[in-house]
Amino acid sequence: MTTHPQCNRRRFLGTAAMTIAAAGMDLGCLGEASERLPRQFAAFDSASEWLNSPPLLASALRGTVVLVNFWTFTCINWLRTLPYVRGWAEKYRQQLVVIGVHTPEFEVEHHIDHVRAAVRQLRVEHPVTIDNDYTIWRAFDNHYWPATYLIDARGRIRYRHFGEGAYDEIERAIQRALKDTIGSPDESLVSISPTGVEAQADWNNLKSGENYVGYARTENFASRGGRVLDRPHAYDTPTRLSLHQWALSGDWTLGKQAAVLNNPHGRIQYRFHARDLHLVMGPGRQSQPIRFRVSLDGQLPADAHGVDVDTEGHGLVAEPRLYQLIRQLDRIVDRHFEVEFFDAGVEALAFTFG
Repeated sequence: MTTHPQCNRRRFLGTAAMTIAAAGMDLGCLGEASERLPRQFAAFDSASEWLNSPPLLASALRGTVVLVNFWTFTCINWLRTLPYVRGWAEKYRQQLVVIGVHTPEFEVEHHIDHVRAAVRQLRVEHPVTIDNDYTIWRAFDNHYWPATYLIDARGRIRYRHFGEGAYDEIERAIQRALKDTIGSPDESLVSISPTGVEAQADWNNLKSGENYVGYARTENFASRGGRVLDRPHAYDTPTRLSLHQWALSGDWTLGKQAAVLNNPHGRIQYRFHARDLHLVMGPGRQSQPIRFRVSLDGQLPADAHGVDVDTEGHGLVAEPRLYQLIRQLDRIVDRHFEVEFFDAGVEALAFTFG
């Protein structure tokens, strides 16, 4: 697997998350004495901006149990971990410092106003640092979204987890680290009932993996005539899509990260197998929301609509983020999805499933 910080990690981490429990061993820090700081903390001193908090300098974190959570706001795997991170930050707010490190994957995620909007909309209340240049990412030698690092009061990385899951295990590790500093923390576990895009995936029925729309990393593109890169082109869909194939129709410009619709009434089709279908998209340079409508097997989605559309499939793209377009309630089978955009300008980046 490539180690480039913007590589395709989210699909892998949704289905095969990894955990490394340090069990008190020193993993990449300077030492065990309380006077020492993990070398990774030095990167916080150069952070360009903090949200929800004044800058948290390395010296201020000395002797503190810290949970570092790497995220980016369009990542479905991180969105499904957020309820637990939110719960830990609230439950242990007097003993634990939770720091969200926002390291962007897509260009739209570099814009601080977009991150601020996501923090507000997603109810992220713990401190967040902006890591647009990957300084903190590289200091931790991180390669994944999401990734969680637990650093104890002696400056040791006690626990690492990459991806979704292991929530009870992470909280038990937090409690063990806190026990060294405060004695006996509350040993109950947070009770979480996530909804919407934060609800856990239906892993038993999840057969479609994340797929990018931009040509740099897309798979299974099936429009007739193939891809035309970086210039406007009128696309046409095939008569039939096979499972996991997708296609454009209408006048689009297919770029490295995204496809941008040049004229109204462009469409995207996808044949998938999963309970949920999400599309990361934004209005691009448009100042007005972009209207769209989705269908499932050629019909209105009705009860299978996602949180961002109504029963007739209508929705609006008002800001760059992940939109949940389909959430099925019935038996999960191969389905044909289509979204039609009534206005030009939409920027489509990635499909994810749940």
